[in-house]
Amino acid sequence: MSDIRPIKRALLSVSDKTGLIDFARALQQRGVSLVSTGGTRKAIADAGIAVTDVSDVTGFPEMMDGRVKTLHPKVHGGLLAIRENPEHEAAMLAHGIEPIDLLVVNLYPFEATVARQAGWEETIENIDIGGPAMIRAAAKNHEDVAVVVDASDYQAILDAMDASGGSPLALRKKLAQKAYARTAAYDAAISNWLARALAIATPEYRAVGGKLSEPMRYGENPHQHAGFYLTGETRPGVATARQLQGKQLSYNNVNDTDAAFELVAEFDPARAAAVAIIKHANPCGVAEGASLKEAYLRAQACDPVSAFGGIVALNRKLDAAAASEIVKIFTEVIIAPDADEAAIALVAAKKNLRLLLTGGLPDPRAPGLTVRSVAGGLLFQSRDNAMVDDMPLKVVTKRAPTEQELADLIFAFRIVKHVKSNAIVYVKNGATVGIGAGQMSRVDSSRIAASKAAEAAKAVGAAESWAKGSVVASDAFFPFADGLLAAAEAGATAVIQPGGSMRDDEVIKAADEAGLAMVMTGHRHFRH
Repeated sequence: MSDIRPIKRALLSVSDKTGLIDFARALQQRGVSLVSTGGTRKAIADAGIAVTDVSDVTGFPEMMDGRVKTLHPKVHGGLLAIRENPEHEAAMLAHGIEPIDLLVVNLYPFEATVARQAGWEETIENIDIGGPAMIRAAAKNHEDVAVVVDASDYQAILDAMDASGGSPLALRKKLAQKAYARTAAYDAAISNWLARALAIATPEYRAVGGKLSEPMRYGENPHQHAGFYLTGETRPGVATARQLQGKQLSYNNVNDTDAAFELVAEFDPARAAAVAIIKHANPCGVAEGASLKEAYLRAQACDPVSAFGGIVALNRKLDAAAASEIVKIFTEVIIAPDADEAAIALVAAKKNLRLLLTGGLPDPRAPGLTVRSVAGGLLFQSRDNAMVDDMPLKVVTKRAPTEQELADLIFAFRIVKHVKSNAIVYVKNGATVGIGAGQMSRVDSSRIAASKAAEAAKAVGAAESWAKGSVVASDAFFPFADGLLAAAEAGATAVIQPGGSMRDDEVIKAADEAGLAMVMTGHRHFRH
């Protein structure tokens, strides 16, 4: 028996009416009888297309503000009945149920309602019940029924009808998989919204869902498959950005660009221009300046070798002066809240350079979730939204930091939050001068950062390491004094760290003996 199923009768009920009229008309022209509901039926009828109201099929009017309209045996029987099954055929005949060969449903805009921060009652009313029920029914019976949940699949149905006179099984299976994925993502959005609204930090069941933004050429490495999925969260960043030019973002580009923009958002654009340069999800240079150009040049000077092929994030509108400097070396991505026309023109000359404009900065204090997969499970945690500005800074040494040291300590602690652990950051006059990331030993991170500072100074002919007279930030406490002493040996004069070690007294004593000022924040910033 052929796996082609003719489409003689279709039920259409859509919230997003993009392409609806053209599709309905095309179905009618191919001899399909149309059934519809509410606003969808009105839109189709107003376009002069013959359509039957679902109430005329069920014998019941829409009721309870539209909550009950398709939850009826004459709808679900028409979707779930197995064709050529004698029992099912007899039941359909006995109860006057006609088969539905094509279901076209997209759901109430729940995710969009949440995104615009609607109230509780309005959000609840945008939870679709009949839609998911019909979608799941049709998808289960994909041996006989085609289900469409996305307007982008309208043409595939029409093409199949023209080519074969109906829907082939391979297409119905593909549409069924998409349908179940859509209802799963929809339910995930609802359950996660309820968990947030009810302040349930660790619900018994946790679901995640997203819509494919684009398949990628590969993942971290060429032998890995990858796709970029959007969750509907409106937090400004790579997921919401408008890409003005350049080739497709890679998996690593997306990951690094997100890291860069989250870091630069720590710096208030009203206070100063700030630029972060990221390589492999770690900052290789961060600086503030009177202008973006100045901030960029100072950030690049921290580690000009690593800056090559990096991601550049800015906290202000990209201008021509900054753009002219950035394009002088190979850069993968520039991400900024906005850009002026002169800057856009300068970047356009580099055809492979991606320029992303987000329309704003993410709020570092905003709550949210992060998720990571492990074998057999998922790790969820709240976003690290702690900011040094809100922390009670405690001076624990005999010497208090100077005003300049304190400003640099705060600057450094903003950055160390975004460096892979173990993390050490040297800062001088509002710019990083050495960064040590991702080492198994904190003292090794300190030595690497000091070495980077010496190399950067040597590259420009400076007489001494840029670590001389700098301050240093550690993402977690010093378990021993050796990491602190390595910073002192490099020339650092002040330290900021969370504190909380069993040997804090030993570390404080070592700082006093070295003449260092030390501040404790009480907040750790591990990033793995």
